[in-house]
Amino acid sequence: METGFVKEQMTKKEMRKRIYAMILPISLENVLQMLAGFVAMAMIGRISTIAIGAVGLSMRITQIVWAIFKGVTTGATIFAAQAYGAQDSKRLRQVVQQTLLSVLLFVIGIQQLIYWKAPLLVHWLGGKDELLEKGTLYLRTISWGLPFMAIMLVVAGVLQGMGNAKTPMKIAFIMNGVNVVGNYLLIYGNFGFPSLGIRGSAMATAFAQFIGAVIGLYILFGKGGTLEGLFSHSFFRPDWRRISEIYRLGTPTAMESIFWQFCTILLTKLILTFGEVALAAHQLGIQAEAISYMPAMGFSIAATAFVGQSLGAKEPAMAKKYLKEIVQGSVVLTSISMAILLFLPYQVMGLLTNQVEVIRLGAVYLMLMAFVQIPQNLAGVLYGAMRGAGFTKAPMIVAGTGLWLVRLPLAYILSIGFRLNIYGIWYAITFDMAFRFILSYLLYKQKNIYGEESKFQTVDD
Repeated sequence: METGFVKEQMTKKEMRKRIYAMILPISLENVLQMLAGFVAMAMIGRISTIAIGAVGLSMRITQIVWAIFKGVTTGATIFAAQAYGAQDSKRLRQVVQQTLLSVLLFVIGIQQLIYWKAPLLVHWLGGKDELLEKGTLYLRTISWGLPFMAIMLVVAGVLQGMGNAKTPMKIAFIMNGVNVVGNYLLIYGNFGFPSLGIRGSAMATAFAQFIGAVIGLYILFGKGGTLEGLFSHSFFRPDWRRISEIYRLGTPTAMESIFWQFCTILLTKLILTFGEVALAAHQLGIQAEAISYMPAMGFSIAATAFVGQSLGAKEPAMAKKYLKEIVQGSVVLTSISMAILLFLPYQVMGLLTNQVEVIRLGAVYLMLMAFVQIPQNLAGVLYGAMRGAGFTKAPMIVAGTGLWLVRLPLAYILSIGFRLNIYGIWYAITFDMAFRFILSYLLYKQKNIYGEESKFQTVDD
């Protein structure tokens, strides 16, 4: 198992090399996921507007589950980065083991709850008649992939915390390839397979997640893996002290993501009042916006990993240098994707659907979002740096304030009070993104994440 963190001073060139050796695989992994989502949604988008809406509603539920376990694995990522920086292989193994064990126990119960309560959940989101029927079918089917999704989050989180971004990228490449092929075969019934529509899409996604989880577990427990030789009765022995530390650090990030998801649910219900075309345009617009957001996520993850590793190695000056380089790279990448959204919105939307009204409306969304891509992604980098130092509550505060005190109230005021309809919701989103960047910067400056206030602590301290 590879351990250790380079503590000596690096040249700027060497530091950039380490950063991009991590960011490029993460960005490519996210682009692969984005492209797979593009292809799947493009196939679904050619079924019907109802199909797009059904998948969109179901994704609101699955994204809540993703948010919960992404938060948990963020705690694991931070501890893994700090243990790796401190060259403490024993603590690293314990973190991975206890995270994986607790996540498995937790996610199985959630999957069963979603499966049996799917009609109630879709109805609560605003689904009625055929939309309720199709949404329930999709949600029940895709729920079987949730345990495998949680496993993949753990695998990717701990490996990225150690600075290994290539392995999660390779897993994503295989998984997304399986997903695209499965969608092609099962949605329309190509090459003799049954034509299953959106149920086929859900089956393909769940199967791809299963394949990804199997590969991830093999890497963790295989030769040279972090958990090599640990799969025995001792693996199933929980260390509640360790688990509580991981969840304590990860819970604010989970809450941050849950704030997002519940805010999105309420906005989705509001959007539904403006018709199914508005819902489809918003859903596909979000998918298209991933051109900017998903690659930029790599910079946020890199900030968490390298700040965490540097502080674990007792090198705060290096943490500052890493962050400066990451910020500069994020601005360059985001500027490119921003130009695509601003100048080619109709072309991007046309890749996802052939419905003219949806393209026209969704293009407006993309042009509005283009103006706030740089603030949004820079805020993500600052979140990553604060998380790497153990300040996971600060990003949660920013998200809760922006979403619940700015975005949601303003969306209702502009869309209903000022009768701007769906455009009012989108104006509120752009204002919120700018507001949260300002607030995140102020909190970052207030917190001394590199000094004595740093919350780099573990259960062994």
